Amino acid sequence: MDNVLETISATYFRRLRANWISLGGAGLFLLVTIVLACGAGSAAIPFPDIFQILLTRLMTGAAPAAFPPTLSTIVLDIRLPRIFMAGLAGAALAISGAAYQGMFRNPLADPYLIGISQGAALGAVIGFLLPFSMPAAAIPALAFAGALLSVLAVFLISRTGKTLPLTTMILGGVAVGAFLSAITSYLLIISGDRVHGIIFWLLGTISVADWRGVYIMLPYILIGSAILLLLARPLNIMQLDEDQASQLGINVEGTKLVVLGAATLCTAASVCFCGVIGFVGIIVPHAVRLLFGPDYRQLLPMSLLTGASFLILADTAARTILPPTEVPIGVITAFIGAPFFLYLLSQKKKAVF
Repeated sequence: MDNVLETISATYFRRLRANWISLGGAGLFLLVTIVLACGAGSAAIPFPDIFQILLTRLMTGAAPAAFPPTLSTIVLDIRLPRIFMAGLAGAALAISGAAYQGMFRNPLADPYLIGISQGAALGAVIGFLLPFSMPAAAIPALAFAGALLSVLAVFLISRTGKTLPLTTMILGGVAVGAFLSAITSYLLIISGDRVHGIIFWLLGTISVADWRGVYIMLPYILIGSAILLLLARPLNIMQLDEDQASQLGINVEGTKLVVLGAATLCTAASVCFCGVIGFVGIIVPHAVRLLFGPDYRQLLPMSLLTGASFLILADTAARTILPPTEVPIGVITAFIGAPFFLYLLSQKKKAVF
């Protein structure tokens, strides 16, 4: 008996150590990604210069006098806000995708499954087309409101008594999303000369990032991500079956509502500032699951860190691949994600047949 307990204890601590090593490696990769993204662009900046600029700003609160003001401005006021916004959006979409996949027990689920992107897109398009001038924060606010209202509509349609059937929620999300997309398409037809700017936003862009937007996004994504991380154990148990999870003491319906609310909060915050960026919520959690296993205690934080790195790299490619033209980041993620999605679909078909 003692030998069995010692074996179980050794296995547990070995797995725990491996998890922490994986998280540390993902965090280190994220830091390297941030530094590389700071230096990449039409004006390439060497790593020692970046390090000195950042160190001087952190220690003194001012840009270093040894560098031209334009160089400090590029790093501190243009590239860093964009990098942080891309990282926050990628982290939000990846952890939300992982949570949705756990809740729906389907690796093809993503954060836009229940109409979030369509609601946010409609809210943003309405903001673009209003006949009077609005403050800069109005478009993100309207996109955020549209995303939340669309999810609320899906929730009200799907709810049956005190339960929330997952199949009904998916079907409700498809119906609401199609309806909102139809309205958005009509508004695009009548938008006239403003259609180009609207389409660029809908394809996903972080070109207008600034520190103010980062500060607004941060609390929403921190709160939503923290809630999802706390739900790792219930999500693990819910992979068995809803009835078995209930027998093991999990409040299944309550967990669904909390996952839905937290993931929606993260996704809406991302969409309202960065537009609709597809496939991040599918490919990142599934890649992490293939590499590190299905345990949500590791899957959620690894998806968070990996998603941030992935979208920072994608945004760096979007602004450097065809200089001076900027490619919408949604095009980059779709170019990478669509083949991966088809691979997942083929694997799932083989499992069925």
